[in-house]
Amino acid sequence: MKKILCSIFGHHFTISKKVTAHIREYSCVHCSHKMTTDIHGNLDILTEQRQEINATLEQMYQRRKATLQNF
Repeated sequence: MKKILCSIFGHHFTISKKVTAHIREYSCVHCSHKMTTDIHGNLDILTEQRQEINATLEQMYQRRKATLQNF
């Protein structure tokens, strides 16, 4: 039933994870469809490859953020 709502009215995305200041992962409230932002800021399907890329970016972002706070 929930997938029917999304096919008729469209997805209702909410932020599920903030990877960096500009890249976020989204999930649909109704059907749990997952999306992420690409390098241009457009929504794109969250595949396993993009999940790995986002995880690596998050690690790099957290390390950089931690080193900048130490100065």
